[in-house]
Amino acid sequence: MAKPASPRSGQRRRMENFRKVRSEEAPAGGGAEGGPGAGPFADLAPGAVHMRVKEGSKIRNLLAFATASMAQPATRAIVFSGCGRATTKTVTCAEILKRRLAGLHQVTRLRYRSVREVWQSLPPGPTPGQEPGEPAASLSVLKNVPSLAILLSKDALDPYQPGYQPPNSHPAPSSQPTAPTSKRSLGEPAAGEGSAKRSQPEPSATEEDQTA
Repeated sequence: MAKPASPRSGQRRRMENFRKVRSEEAPAGGGAEGGPGAGPFADLAPGAVHMRVKEGSKIRNLLAFATASMAQPATRAIVFSGCGRATTKTVTCAEILKRRLAGLHQVTRLRYRSVREVWQSLPPGPTPGQEPGEPAASLSVLKNVPSLAILLSKDALDPYQPGYQPPNSHPAPSSQPTAPTSKRSLGEPAAGEGSAKRSQPEPSATEEDQTA
C-alpha cells in the first residue's frame, strides 16, 4: 500500500513550476529607508554613510566608496548592513575597513527582517485551475531572514551598549622575511666536498702488490 504524499512534498512539486522573479526587502520602522534614522542605529549623526550590502555586491567596489567617504573629515560614521546571504560580505567589508582605518569604534546589531519573494509560473503550461490564454500566475512568499548591521565610528561610542567593540590597539602583524634556504637536498654534498674527495689519488696496483 503506497504511503500518501506529505503536504511538504506536494508543495515542493508545485514550486518546481515557478521561478523567482525578484526579492523585495520590506522597509523597517524607525525612519525612512536608507536615511540616517533607518535601521537599528536611530541616533546617527547627519552625514553618516549607509552601505547596503547585497548578495551580488562587489566587495572591491563597496570598500572603494567606503574608504573614500571615511577619508573625508566631515564623515564620522559608516554603517554596513546586509541580510540573508549578504551577511558574510557585510562582516568582510567591516573587517577590511577596520584594518585600513585604525581607531574605529564598532557596534554590531543582529535582527530579523522580512523579505518578500515574487515567483512566476513557468511558460510550458498553466498552473492547475488556470485557463489557457490567461496571464502567468504569480506567488508572493514572505520570509524572515537574519539581518546584520555594523556601525563603524571615528568618535567614541557608549562602551556599555550591547555589541560594542573597542578599536583594535594591536595592529596586524607584518610578515617577517624568512631566511634564505639552501636549494641542495640533505643527501647532496656541499660544494667542494666532492672535488676534495676526487682529488685524493687512488692506490695504484704496485702499492697493492707490496702490501700483499
